[in-house]
Amino acid sequence: MSENIKKIAVLTSGGDAPGMNAAVRAVVRTASYYDLQVYGISRGYDGLINGDIELMNKRNVANIIHRGGTFLKTARSEAFRTVEGRKKAFETLNAYDIDGLVVIGGNGTYTGAHIFGQEHDIKIVGIPGTIDNDIFGTDFTIGFDTAINTAVEAVDKIRDTADSHNRLFFIEVMGRHSGYIALHTAIGSGASAVFIPEVDLDLEDFVENLKKASRRNKLFNLVIIAEGNKNGGAQELANKVKEMYPQIDAKATIIGHLQRGGSPTANDRVLASHLGYKAVESLLNGASDKALGIVSNELLLSPFKDAISLRKDPDSDMIKMSEILSL
Repeated sequence: MSENIKKIAVLTSGGDAPGMNAAVRAVVRTASYYDLQVYGISRGYDGLINGDIELMNKRNVANIIHRGGTFLKTARSEAFRTVEGRKKAFETLNAYDIDGLVVIGGNGTYTGAHIFGQEHDIKIVGIPGTIDNDIFGTDFTIGFDTAINTAVEAVDKIRDTADSHNRLFFIEVMGRHSGYIALHTAIGSGASAVFIPEVDLDLEDFVENLKKASRRNKLFNLVIIAEGNKNGGAQELANKVKEMYPQIDAKATIIGHLQRGGSPTANDRVLASHLGYKAVESLLNGASDKALGIVSNELLLSPFKDAISLRKDPDSDMIKMSEILSL
């Protein structure tokens, strides 16, 4: 263990994700175990620039593991995108003699951390906190499991109405650039089809499959849409299908930010706790400019530049499976 690390700080940045509180709790408690002073930074990089920082201890993180969101608050910082903003952030760390920084967030958070670490002498380790599960170097990100459980629960409720009225429902979930939430929600809810950004699904083929399903008396369908898919959102797709197949009774539902909230699942709490604990140990072992992840149940440290630039697409076999099971 390094004797150079005496004080560390932790922040959450970008979109909130269920389990972030569990990660912060693990960072604070692990730091306390190793006799480190640990500071909590409020409102992400904006808070770091503005000196919104507070010394923390175990009592500060009591009774938060089950709470959604992030009690440290989060923000997307325009100021941190500038050289001047990052210089001010470094001055804040210097004022408190902070040796290491743990950042919890997604791609934007990692990008800022990588640039910040290149410009200034500060050790930084990242924890993947995003419901999109789109970060390279980890099988799962904090918040993903909770998000798909929330989405599947919502789809199950919509199924009751779809069944009662013999309707086709297009259900839009989050995922501007990634289809992970949509794909897992589709499989978990038994949907008839899924539209994701990574796969071009021909709309004419889709409508033909609907007609075939109708001929064999399949009376209703659930279709999951990732918001960033190339064919448009749920309402746009519903309108297109109505034009191509006027006999169909198509409705659109957008689950939206409901997926970001709520108490984290046990899986997200355990994942966040493991990564928070390992983030502190990684700093003490000299890691810097690295992103933590779990791959095949093994801890992995990836360079920030890889986590940022390398693409992580849904497994092709999972996509094939979803197609087969929907037939």
